[in-house]
Amino acid sequence: MPLLAIVYFSISGTTEKLAHAVARGADRMVEVALCRILGDDIVSGRFQNERLLETIDRAGAVAFGTPTYMGGPAAQFKAFADASSDRWSQQRWANKIAAGFTTGACAAGDQLHTLSYLTILAAQHGMLWCGLDIPGGEDPSGRNRLGSQLGLATHLVDSDLPQSDVSTAEYLGQRLAKLAGRNG
Repeated sequence: MPLLAIVYFSISGTTEKLAHAVARGADRMVEVALCRILGDDIVSGRFQNERLLETIDRAGAVAFGTPTYMGGPAAQFKAFADASSDRWSQQRWANKIAAGFTTGACAAGDQLHTLSYLTILAAQHGMLWCGLDIPGGEDPSGRNRLGSQLGLATHLVDSDLPQSDVSTAEYLGQRLAKLAGRNG
């Protein structure tokens, strides 16, 4: 059974909720490894968790998740991305399916920039990007509420994560799992 690694950083719990929803969507179709980037993984500004990197090495698909802070990924996620450079030089993640999700404080909180960053990270590794195939604003279930085709973008409404965004994360997990099964 293919492995889906969900690599994410979460400080407030919102990105973690999305990561768990991606995992639920992929459940029973692939093996899932939730790989949370922790503060203890960052030592003197550098990400140091070889076990997490090895999990990605074994995965057929990877979902990257980070909050959007100041128009880009969280520093903790960026430290992880920087630490992946050894794998980049060896193209160890080439041909894996990749997707991304992010959350921000505002509807126009520059989440697209974070998703663009995640696609570039994946492209540098030779990964194959999986976006959303749900037309924004046209889904009967309200999924892809903010209309981002590049990946899942969300923001809190009245301090809460909308159920439609959780459903979109589950759908993204399903889509990744199907593609990982086809690729593996």
